[in-house]
Amino acid sequence: MSKTVSASAPRRYAVFRYYAELNDFLPPERRFNSFRHDFELSGSVKDAIESMGVPHTEVELILCKRTPVDFSHLVQDGDQISVYPAFRTLDLSPVLQLRAPLRTARFVIDTHLGRLATYLRMLGFDAFYERTLGDKELSRISQAKERILLTRDCGLLKRSAVVYGYFVRATDPKQQVIEVLRRYNLFSAASPFQRCLRCNVRLQPVSKDSIARRLQPKTSQHFEEFRICTACGRIYWAGSHYEHMQRFVQDVLAHENVCKLPRT
Repeated sequence: MSKTVSASAPRRYAVFRYYAELNDFLPPERRFNSFRHDFELSGSVKDAIESMGVPHTEVELILCKRTPVDFSHLVQDGDQISVYPAFRTLDLSPVLQLRAPLRTARFVIDTHLGRLATYLRMLGFDAFYERTLGDKELSRISQAKERILLTRDCGLLKRSAVVYGYFVRATDPKQQVIEVLRRYNLFSAASPFQRCLRCNVRLQPVSKDSIARRLQPKTSQHFEEFRICTACGRIYWAGSHYEHMQRFVQDVLAHENVCKLPRT
């Protein structure tokens, strides 16, 4: 039987404050300010945060009256709650962790971010992407395979099955990949041209003789080193397209030391 709340029951409230990029999800009047959140029945702080529009995957630290709490904390009358995103330079390992840290950044990409998936693969990162996947399947893969779900769909990140995820702010694919590298401190981890741009599988060296019949005469004449995707059979070599991709990669990785001003 469902519970009902008397119309005369006194309303309770907590004071919330969001920091840095978490304010992207709030209406203008609530950004970078403490504000009152009224409620009748105590619920989890996770539910409260998501009711305000902030996906739980964006949150790295929650303080209630300056004490770290997890997502299950029940919001009480008079609570003062501070909500923080990921810290890029501060080690939070001694503090209460909201989720287990990942050893390796591996991704599953929403169907609307295909170019981002290609760019991540170009840089050597494990980026699972299929056009036909729906939200339920994306959530399942993210949870089962411990992959970071990259999306521009807030609702998808609010699914309880999603533990690791990030809302991509930029709309331009090049800016998106720079944003993801910055968010997860991955500039130094890049290993370009190691994965198939189509299949995400690591490329393997292949002898020229074994693929000679598949090469165009000019390609066979001017190139000696080749790699192959063992999943789709696609062959890669350092042709004119490679020089263009090299310039792209160099430009992206040059943003490692280009830091945005912190927002509080």
